[in-house]
Amino acid sequence: MAFPDFAPCIPVFLRGLAERHGEREMIVHGERRLTYREAEAASARLARGLLAAGVGKGTRVALLMPNGPDFALCWLAAARIGALLVPINTFYQARELGWALRHCDARLLLAARHLLGHDLLERLERAAPELAAPEPTGQGGGDLRLRELPNLRSVFAWGGSDRAWARDGPAELAALAAAAPAIDDAFLREVEGCVTPADALTVVYSSGSTGEPKGALHTHGTLVRHSFNLLQFRDIRPGDRLYTPMPFFWVGGLLFSLLSSMHAGACLLCEDAFEPGRTLELLERERATGFWAWPHYAKAIAEHPSLRERDLRSLRAGNLQSLISGVAPPAPGQRTGSLGMTETCGPHTYEDMEVDLPQKQRGAFGRALPGLVHKVVDPATGAALPPGAPGELCVRGYSLMQGLYKREREETFDADGYYHTGDAGHLDAEGWLFFQGRLGEMIKTGGANVTPREVELALEALEEVKEAYVVGLPDPDRGELVAAAIVLHPGRSLPPEELRARLRRELAAYKLPRHVFPAPSGTLPFTDSGKIDRRRLADLLAARLRESQEL
Repeated sequence: MAFPDFAPCIPVFLRGLAERHGEREMIVHGERRLTYREAEAASARLARGLLAAGVGKGTRVALLMPNGPDFALCWLAAARIGALLVPINTFYQARELGWALRHCDARLLLAARHLLGHDLLERLERAAPELAAPEPTGQGGGDLRLRELPNLRSVFAWGGSDRAWARDGPAELAALAAAAPAIDDAFLREVEGCVTPADALTVVYSSGSTGEPKGALHTHGTLVRHSFNLLQFRDIRPGDRLYTPMPFFWVGGLLFSLLSSMHAGACLLCEDAFEPGRTLELLERERATGFWAWPHYAKAIAEHPSLRERDLRSLRAGNLQSLISGVAPPAPGQRTGSLGMTETCGPHTYEDMEVDLPQKQRGAFGRALPGLVHKVVDPATGAALPPGAPGELCVRGYSLMQGLYKREREETFDADGYYHTGDAGHLDAEGWLFFQGRLGEMIKTGGANVTPREVELALEALEEVKEAYVVGLPDPDRGELVAAAIVLHPGRSLPPEELRARLRRELAAYKLPRHVFPAPSGTLPFTDSGKIDRRRLADLLAARLRESQEL
């Protein structure tokens, strides 16, 4: 495994970055540019303001901001003094926002005032109606006392505030620091010296499409080590300029994008929202060298009419250059995938994604990252299964969360310290993982189990099919029937009868989609994190099936 050669905690990490990469740009957003040295100095000033506001080790500090310098500075400032950071999903509406702030016991909220035309303070008032009362407790700078959010004491807004209960973040924290001369650089260093790799650093909430989000608790050591360890599999160099729309409030954006790029001394290119034309302008203007985004983002870029006018010769890494180079993409399963989750602080399997796999490993999702261990168990009994036997994947190791916030350890890990992921698959004798989908997504048809991903891979191997998503639809006789939504390549057609005839050579009869629904690109339901929302897709396809039967 590859671990950093310094104590893996944010204060040490940040000081080292300023020394090694001082004048390199760390993050760009519009006209704002922040170097590594400026990030260290500005976050130190902000940290002193937070200390003067009563933030200390373990204080729950929620962060409601989009990607950009403000998020980075606030996160680093609170982290370097030992606070427990809770990034909040900026897509959350009032009910979800209120739930998250109450669940994480936030004492302070650092929030952007506006985001894409939305007033986030007004959204917070809808989450906690007491704030909108004529004289809410806490007006005039005093501590808040809200029944809906009983632990919340202060809200600091970036971008100004016209509410008495919300304080102007940059101005008031600077004033608090100036009024507390004892909280100087020497005092800040003493506070930072109390932060250790074992200390809790962040609670990251999952983005699942079913049930309430789960908050995974990760330490300084986990985040700093894992973001460093992943670099051995990625082509990121000092001075690189990387584009990614992955939100920093999810583990993919926080660890895979922000912290990993900082380790390398690279610069992140941020924007308020992805729009193919504007994003192409950004990539060209900033001479982007890397592009990491969800596949449908890369496809939108590759299909945009202005692409031919852009000079993107600087692009070297990521998942866009292969789409715009004219070189045929690898066949499905030809290159390794990667599997990860919030609970494992991102990827727990990885391999070189630029190398073709041997035939026997086609379709694999890599092997366990150095420092992590897998086992596959029978979901019903928990008994360990031998190589090749399908079951539930379990993981243990250095990047695994300390636990789920507000859940006891005994209900989170098994007796051997493994986390049961809910993912179905098997390991071969060499440790390669073959992922079959979520256990809860398994389709049970006529007494047989069908994993959606297996059928999707067979569909995606058809040259006419651009995307494929498989779900089970209720059936009174067979329990469920296999149904598929497919997006075809432009100008191609594939009648369902021909599709099934060709799949019969690849799949058992019970795995064949009984219902096939062509779908125009961009019309299928996805979660905020870019994953297909299978529950909504099943509802959509069931409705289309009823409509066709009623005709």
